[in-house]
Amino acid sequence: MPDGDKPRAAVAILIAPTHDGPAFVLTKRARHLRRNPGNFALPGGHVDQGETIEAAARRETWEELGVALEEDAVLGLLDDFETLTGRIVTPVVLWSAVTITLQPNPEEVDEAWLVPLMMLDEPGSPRFIENRSGGRPILQMRLMGKWINAPTAAWIYQFREVAVHGRTVRVTDVGQPGWTAR
Repeated sequence: MPDGDKPRAAVAILIAPTHDGPAFVLTKRARHLRRNPGNFALPGGHVDQGETIEAAARRETWEELGVALEEDAVLGLLDDFETLTGRIVTPVVLWSAVTITLQPNPEEVDEAWLVPLMMLDEPGSPRFIENRSGGRPILQMRLMGKWINAPTAAWIYQFREVAVHGRTVRVTDVGQPGWTAR
């Protein structure tokens, strides 16, 4: 169980129908942000005092992408993941039964995509690369022709394995690039 004194955050793995079948939302963080500008990410952020993990994921989806979701949009939670900054992040799997329109908030998001779930099985993905900072190998997932690093890659990989393929997988021991701690 994660340490109750550590800051909490939630990320949303939002699934929605598209003309290409079910897809999930992936974003690229705004380039002017202090932390990890321009990186691929899932919508998410801190959990406010008195707020549930699920409510935080829904709120962040609204704030970052203009997509409003009701409480019944929550399908479940994936494993808590501690980032190099010491934040405990919980991935929340959300579902929209209707097609959504992404309206990225330029204060937080440069770009946003609905990525078809079938793209989660891109050949050669996932892969583990050497961690130049030492420590555990870094997990990467290939999407849209780019390699995405952990922690985002870890959440996407666990979602793929558990929700798409019905396989049990844990990602708590996945290495992360040292620059994610800045």
